Amino acid sequence: MQRFEHRIAIAALAASATGIALARTLLGDAPDFHVGALEYGTAGSRPLFFALGCVSGLLAVAYNRTLLATMKAAERLDVLSVHLRAGLIGAAVGTLAWFAPQLVGGGDAITQRTLAGGEVLSLVPLAFLLRFGLGAVSYAAATPGGLFAPLLVLGAQSGLLFAALCRVSFPSLHLQPEAFAVVGMAAFFTGVVRAPITGIVLVTEMTNSVTMLLPMLGACFTAMLVPTLLHNKPIYESLREHLVRAARR
Repeated sequence: MQRFEHRIAIAALAASATGIALARTLLGDAPDFHVGALEYGTAGSRPLFFALGCVSGLLAVAYNRTLLATMKAAERLDVLSVHLRAGLIGAAVGTLAWFAPQLVGGGDAITQRTLAGGEVLSLVPLAFLLRFGLGAVSYAAATPGGLFAPLLVLGAQSGLLFAALCRVSFPSLHLQPEAFAVVGMAAFFTGVVRAPITGIVLVTEMTNSVTMLLPMLGACFTAMLVPTLLHNKPIYESLREHLVRAARR
């Protein structure tokens, strides 16, 4: 919406409260992701969350540009129908799923492994790059799909990788990689969508990590600042403009 209106806010709150109450009645009160106890961090580690936000902001700019460029490239393939393009992309993803099923899908399982420290750290960079490109290509197929779950995967993986580098650079700080993975989810989402409150509330609820609220605030601040300074539009605004231009052609 990019604006606040009382009528819409009341309707959204009513729908959210009803939806959450019904979902918890049917599914229980457990959070979406199970994360161990996380510490707020020492005074020396807190500036690193601001740095993580900067990295997340840069990655968000790269992701937005990659997504839009991939969509434009797919549209230039006029000789192929939308159904054929979607079929080819689906076949490629299906082939990958046959050989590496743990790398594809909505991403919840990958996010859970990342938050639980169950990922092989040496493979995370490859998995991140693969999911980074796969998300853009899949969205360019022009079939029904979304961005939310893939953003959480990339945010968690980038936070984990950032923490791993910081542990090597600052071994005396005793950092928790899982804490940076949780904060990375909110920061990357904020950088891409430019909705920090939404990102913080969602990740806090999904992980039940209230102790990470202040680190999320710092990281989301810089994650939103960097794309703004680089004049990169929020992804949904760019997608809306793209649809308008396509409709006029």
